[in-house]
Amino acid sequence: GPSSQPHAAAPRAPCSAVTGSARKVRDNAADWHNLMLRWDRLTEEGVDVATSIVNTKSESLLVPEASSSSFSSPSSSSSSSSTQPAPGAAELQERCLRLLDIVEKMTAIVAKMERLAASQEALRELEEFRSGSAGGAAPLFHSWSAKQFEDTSQLLLSAFTEELKLKQVIVQELAHTASFDLSMVYLSCWLHQPNIPPQSRLTLEALLLETGHRTL
Repeated sequence: GPSSQPHAAAPRAPCSAVTGSARKVRDNAADWHNLMLRWDRLTEEGVDVATSIVNTKSESLLVPEASSSSFSSPSSSSSSSSTQPAPGAAELQERCLRLLDIVEKMTAIVAKMERLAASQEALRELEEFRSGSAGGAAPLFHSWSAKQFEDTSQLLLSAFTEELKLKQVIVQELAHTASFDLSMVYLSCWLHQPNIPPQSRLTLEALLLETGHRTL
């Protein structure tokens, strides 16, 4: 209705004319948001691929047991096992490569996060020089100083850096472990992302709120 249109336009107004460091900080906040969305999409994609890896491995482990109990001659069983790949081997390799590709894309995301954190550090140094006070004490928007924006970036970067290390371990271990129970632990760790607690999501929301991307 007519009353909703002014409300929709209002959030952009306070920050539409920001310039200098504030504009760069606001752009960085949008980049943080977009990178975290991309990370979440890759995590969801990885859950599907990792689940298929676990399922393929569990199915392939059952087949040799069935064949060993069949009444084939020793010569035929030995020749077939030496010439034929394990059931599902090609599918397993393809899915492991897909999961590795997802982790490589996550590595690229963290590299971009590192550049964002470095940008925030440079902006804090610039604001310190301009203001003559530690941390660039004057608020760039509502209440945060340049140092608070830098600290927020470092907090987010630390969380995603540690989570990337975990996912790099998972993608290697999931391909090699023969334990179904251990595979389920890895799958759970991939999904629940212990190094990215809810506080990290709240930190992003606070950053978006402070820079005008979100409104109360």
